Amino acid sequence: QVQLVESGGGLVQPGGSLRLSCAASGSIFGPYVMGWYRQAPGKQRELAATIANGDSTNYADPVKGRFTISRDNAKNTVYLEMNTLKPEDTAVYYCNVVTKWASYWGQGTQVTVSS
Repeated sequence: QVQLVESGGGLVQPGGSLRLSCAASGSIFGPYVMGWYRQAPGKQRELAATIANGDSTNYADPVKGRFTISRDNAKNTVYLEMNTLKPEDTAVYYCNVVTKWASYWGQGTQVTVSS
């Protein structure tokens, strides 16, 4: 069983930065995509960014140019560097790992952007 543990959320002022981390434990077989999704109050969960084994990345339009996703395969860890944060980035951020056979989710970490 794969477990994902996120960290790094918190309260930040508009224009500030945060770095989220997600460490995966357990057995992950084969190539897998790691990603970050977010869910704001009253809204559906949406993609923020993903990164494949070969480091190919994909970003949602609202975060392009401000967020950077990266991964450390040796540590089974994915990061999300968030810069120039806006109030509309406020959400619970979820880590996701997708293999050929399954999709795994973390418990989420709250990011609040407010003055």
